[in-house]
Amino acid sequence: MSAVINEMELTLTQPAQTKMGDLFRQVDDNIQGVRVFATAGGCSGISFGMTFTDVINDDDGVLSFDGFKVIVDDGTLEYLRGVEIDFVDQDDGNATFVFNNLPQMGGSCGSCGSSSSGGGCS
Repeated sequence: MSAVINEMELTLTQPAQTKMGDLFRQVDDNIQGVRVFATAGGCSGISFGMTFTDVINDDDGVLSFDGFKVIVDDGTLEYLRGVEIDFVDQDDGNATFVFNNLPQMGGSCGSCGSSSSGGGCS
């Protein structure tokens, strides 16, 4: 049985909730939620991504919102505690989800600056 993620572990800003809800309304009914995952790489040693998923596993944590769920496996949640997911619509017309308040993991990435705001190198 999956566990409930609380807002001390992971939060979404209002713009992120709005955009995720908009995206979720465009997918088919088999989709269970948006999975946040971690991969090796990036300034902090870990990069994060998101994808739609049709499966919620027993070791997943679930953060429920009106109209969609954010799903995170136990391993990824270790790196996301205290992180805020935001949606930023930039002046150049690009829009993206960013991970704020990422913990410093000791990785390095040239001259990208702080990986604790914005979610890594660009």
